[in-house]
Amino acid sequence: MRDLVEIGMGRTARRTYELDDIDIVPSRRTRSSKEVSTSWQLDAYRFDIPVLAHPTDALVSPAFAIELGKRGGLGVINGEGLWGRHADVEAKLAELVAIAESDVDVEAPIRKLQELHAAPLQPNLLAAAVAQVRDSGVTTAVRVSPQNARALTPHLIEAGIDLLVVHGTIISAEHVAHGDSEPLNLKTFISELDVPVVAGGVSDHRTALHLMRTGAAGVIVGYGSTEGATTTGEVLGIGLPMATAIADAAAARRDYLDETGGRYVHVIADGDIASSGDLAKAIACGADAAVLGAPLAVAAEAPGGGWYWPSAAAHPSVPRGTMLPVSFGERPSLDQVLAGPSNDPYGSLNFVGGLRRSMAKSGYSDLKEFQKVGLTVRA
Repeated sequence: MRDLVEIGMGRTARRTYELDDIDIVPSRRTRSSKEVSTSWQLDAYRFDIPVLAHPTDALVSPAFAIELGKRGGLGVINGEGLWGRHADVEAKLAELVAIAESDVDVEAPIRKLQELHAAPLQPNLLAAAVAQVRDSGVTTAVRVSPQNARALTPHLIEAGIDLLVVHGTIISAEHVAHGDSEPLNLKTFISELDVPVVAGGVSDHRTALHLMRTGAAGVIVGYGSTEGATTTGEVLGIGLPMATAIADAAAARRDYLDETGGRYVHVIADGDIASSGDLAKAIACGADAAVLGAPLAVAAEAPGGGWYWPSAAAHPSVPRGTMLPVSFGERPSLDQVLAGPSNDPYGSLNFVGGLRRSMAKSGYSDLKEFQKVGLTVRA
């Protein structure tokens, strides 16, 4: 039964939980972390680590997608970002970072982002970015919004993507369009594609179940919330308690598994994961993998130059993010962020090592087993 609380006369709200509100409870058995597997598989594609990179130009360039792919993760290129709009993205990013570092006008970087994204999309540039990743031999994934999925997907398919990510701040299987525009029917759209589709973000059981019924191979839970960078709560008043949202989506996955007689849809957490402990708790709540943004943006290989901003920060009329400095001085390598060694006692480095140690200390050998670990709620 849902835990409802009265917030006023005749008005109740559901009590929900953030990742910070819960803790993992070890079982009676422990094991060596060398006996732990962090691999998972999405459709035909296997990954050694449950880490995806948030589709923002601050983080995922073609080169970064290749480096993360070589380490067993998945970098998702923003199909509506700068790599499909400008031939000199590195120069544009350097100009953007210089504006952010000048600290003259806090709104100036967002205006610059909006200006850069106002340039028209050029399918040939996007195809070139896809080809660079594809030719390296790693899995190639691109994000598109529901609004532009129909227009961009044919170009992406022709370029040779492996996975398509249809991603918005909040996405649904039922969207009411304005005027004569026809809404995207995800079920029809997915059924006509030869590549698997990951869709999101969602925030509750019902929406997650509806998206699973469209044929999506994976469902993203959340909208990439990062403290200090994502402002969806301030702009839209929408918040997402990630522990509850992940658990709800995992319950939808079980319901859909029973409904279909065995079709498993992967749940991917996207938000409020700032440490290796947060990653472990997201998996423990039922996620198969997680999207990381700012934690990966500190890496020397990230194109943002020590700055991070979510993809929603560039929205032309309702930006829902800002530029956040994530690194000062020398930046760690991507290897160190993912696999250590770490000199940080708070879990901002060696994400996968921390996850492996949490699984080992709790006695579980793989991710699906770890989803059954005990949890407690802090008082």
